Amino acid sequence: MEYLLEDSVARINLDDGKANVVSPKFIQFVNDSLDRAQADSAGAVLITGREGIFSAGFDLKEFEKGMEQGIAMVSGGMALAQRLYGYPLPVVAACTGHAIAMGAFLLLACDTRIGARGDFRFTLPETRISMAIPRVVQPLCQQRLSPGYLTRAVVQSEIFGPDKAVEAGFLDEVEEPEKLAATALDAAQVLAQLPQEFYAENKLFMRDKTLQEMQVEFDKALAAAG
Repeated sequence: MEYLLEDSVARINLDDGKANVVSPKFIQFVNDSLDRAQADSAGAVLITGREGIFSAGFDLKEFEKGMEQGIAMVSGGMALAQRLYGYPLPVVAACTGHAIAMGAFLLLACDTRIGARGDFRFTLPETRISMAIPRVVQPLCQQRLSPGYLTRAVVQSEIFGPDKAVEAGFLDEVEEPEKLAATALDAAQVLAQLPQEFYAENKLFMRDKTLQEMQVEFDKALAAAG
């Protein structure tokens, strides 16, 4: 995991050497990096996965530690998705490969999503694995996924390749793997030149209702867990 500031772009490089699972350590690192980006007066944030994978979802080993640890991790992941969706700076994702479950939710929360072309999977597997989509991210799915693909993605847990993931709404564009880093950095640098105050204001205007709905569900989930 690495944070660095380059030409007004705060770069958050996610690489745990394995599947980039969303663990407490992962969540803390991204939150700390988002704090640093604002403290560093960055103009934009670029989140990059490791080669072949953006994120495979929650750390299953954390669930094995007990209900309390599992609930804490899920709550942290939901809060991170909400934070990314409402983050005042432009957030670009360089999706280097698979984005599954919580990894896909985090991808949906980013402003601009550029994915690598290849044999990669984009999926919300909850129905397939006998789970419900967390209510906190249901409004996010409704806003970011293409209406014609909602049933296929959310209800039927369809697995999409990168090009279909653009149609479905997981990605905005697809790039060749060797060009992905440069293309995503260029996109972040362009967005970093926009007036930050008005980017934040207009972003909140467009997303305020969804963010409020997410917060209501988040509060309900915390109350039920506590």
